[in-house]
Amino acid sequence: MTDLISNINDIREDIRQAAVKCGRDPAEIEIVAVTKTVPAETVREAVSAGLRILGENRVQELTAKYPLVEGAEWHLIGHLQRNKVKYITDKVSLLHSLDSIALAEEIDRRMHSLGRPMDVLVQVNIAEDPNKYGIKADQVAEFVKTAAGLRGIRIKGLMTIGPYVSDPEEIRPVFRELRELAEQLKTMDIPGVEMQHLSMGMSNDHTVAIEEGATLIRIGSAIFGTRK
Repeated sequence: MTDLISNINDIREDIRQAAVKCGRDPAEIEIVAVTKTVPAETVREAVSAGLRILGENRVQELTAKYPLVEGAEWHLIGHLQRNKVKYITDKVSLLHSLDSIALAEEIDRRMHSLGRPMDVLVQVNIAEDPNKYGIKADQVAEFVKTAAGLRGIRIKGLMTIGPYVSDPEEIRPVFRELRELAEQLKTMDIPGVEMQHLSMGMSNDHTVAIEEGATLIRIGSAIFGTRK
């Protein structure tokens, strides 16, 4: 528990320093604690240490841990298959990875029966990495316009996964392009679309992401240690 608290405090200090450096309020940036492969007991300790948002990559892990951890909200940050939407509609407060109209339509169908929309981020493949999901940057505006017409979703921003590089500075242009894309979408004033969040930056590059406008940073190993 001591190491966990120390790690969380280190990340909070990173947030403070990065925010001050670029003239932002540190309160604008929230940690999404990535709990992939982390036991529920350890996740509960993280929540007790003050973490408020938990992020899971896989639906199966999220649904297993959900009843075992209280006092936090869950985000799904990994790829979501359409046939698994039904398992998360009552558990997830934000989906980071909307990446197709077919998925948007399935979410819309499922949420219609609940009488409320799901908050989502559009995943953008800025680097056009063939191994990653996401909408190409030049197709995002049209995608957002189409998806925004579905009453069962509310688009709250954008997400990207940058390439892993040894020098975080190399990834700065990717984060900057996502921010600029969000700014363009704001000027379009699309009904039902709010560019409230930029989900970008992980354990190795979160300070650069903050400097480029991240509001949600997805932190796993820097909190919980290297995954086994």
